Amino acid sequence: MIKKMMIVLAVTVMLAACTPAKAKEVTVKFLNYSSINGQEATLAAMIDVFETANPLIKIEVETIGYADYFTQLATRVAGGQAPDVFELNIENFRAYADKGAIVELNVAGLDITKIHPTALKAFQIGSKQYGLPTKFSNVVLIYNKDLFDQAKVAYPTANWTWTEELAAAEKIRALGTDIFGVIRPIQTWEFYKTVAQNGGSMMNADQSAFTLNSAANIEALEMMIARVKVTNVTPTTQQLGGMGDWDLFKSGRLGMLVTGIWAFSDFATNCKFNWDIAVEPGIKQHATHFFSEALVVSKTSKVQAAATKFAAFVSGSPEAAMLRANANWDLPVALTDAVVNAFKAVTPPSNKQAVFDSLQYLVMPPSLEKFSAVADDLQIYLSKALAGELTAKEALDQAQVLISGKY
Repeated sequence: MIKKMMIVLAVTVMLAACTPAKAKEVTVKFLNYSSINGQEATLAAMIDVFETANPLIKIEVETIGYADYFTQLATRVAGGQAPDVFELNIENFRAYADKGAIVELNVAGLDITKIHPTALKAFQIGSKQYGLPTKFSNVVLIYNKDLFDQAKVAYPTANWTWTEELAAAEKIRALGTDIFGVIRPIQTWEFYKTVAQNGGSMMNADQSAFTLNSAANIEALEMMIARVKVTNVTPTTQQLGGMGDWDLFKSGRLGMLVTGIWAFSDFATNCKFNWDIAVEPGIKQHATHFFSEALVVSKTSKVQAAATKFAAFVSGSPEAAMLRANANWDLPVALTDAVVNAFKAVTPPSNKQAVFDSLQYLVMPPSLEKFSAVADDLQIYLSKALAGELTAKEALDQAQVLISGKY
C-alpha cells in the first residue's frame, strides 16, 4: 500500500513538473499628452486592438494636457516614478536620451518596416533606436477660400513664394479694418524654418557654431516684422485683442494661416466657411517644419519588452495607422497605400496631397540637448525686434553673442 502511494506521488510530481507554468499578465503604464485633443477614443481603440492580440499585456493609460505634461514627467523621472512607456516630442527627445532616462529599444522580431524612414531616423542616436515615432506632421498654408473669392484673388499654388503670398494678403487686408491677410508667428519655432526658406540656418552644417546673425537670417526676420509693422497684413498683439491665431481664422477674419496639419479636425468642425490648404510658400526655396512624437521606454521600467512591443504596435502597425488616418489625427508614420488613401479621404481639406508634397521640404531645429533653453533666449531678442526696441540686425547680433557664449 505504501509502495503504491509512493508511485502515485511520484507520478503526480512528474506531471506537475511537466505542466508549463501559467504565463503571467503584465501591466504597462503609459503616459501621453497628444490624445487629449479629442482623440481619446482613437487611442482607446488602438489599445483594444493591441490587448486583444496580446491578452497578457494590459495598458494602463494616463493622459495629461500638454501645458503640464513635461513638468510632471520631469518630476516623475527625477523621483524614480517614471511610467513604463511615455510620449516625447522631437523637441524634448534628445534631452531625455542624453540624461539616460530612456533605453535603446530592442526591436528585434518587431515589425517596424512600414515606418516612414525620416520619422524613424529622427529618434535615433547614431544607429541606435531610442524611440518609435507614432505620428508626424508638418506645416502647410491654410487659407479661407471665401475671403480669396471676395478679394478676387487666385487661390495659392505650390509655386507661390512670399511675394505672391504678400500680394494676396494685402488684397484680403483691404476687405475690412478687422480682416487680416496672413499670420506667421514671430517666434523661435517659426524662425528656424523661415530662415531656411531664405537659405539661412541657426547653426552651421556640423552644428559646431551658431549662425544667428547671418545676412540671410537678418533679411528673413526683417520680412517677418514688416508683415506686422509695415503692411500690417499680420495683426499686432493689440489688434488681436487676446484672440489666438486659430480663433481669428475660425472667425472668418483671416485669409491665410501657416500652421500644422493637426488643425484639420478642429477647423473641419468649427469653420463655417470654405477652406483648403497648399504647400507653404518659401522665400527663396521651400522649407517646412517636421514635428513628430514617439513612444520611449523608461530605463527604470520592469516590463521593457512589453512596453517596447506596445510602442512598436502604436508606431508601425497597419491597424493603429488606419485608426489614426480615419480620425484625421496627424499623419500616421506607417504610410501604406491604404493609410494614405484613408487619410486623403477625410475632408476638408480637399487638397491633402499638399501634406505629402510638403514632406519633400522638411527641416528640423538643431539637435541640441538644451535647445529649449536656446529657443527661450532667442525669443527674448525676437520679441525686442518686433516691439521696435532693436532692429532685426541688432537683435540677432546680440542673440548671437549671448547664445554662442552660453551654449
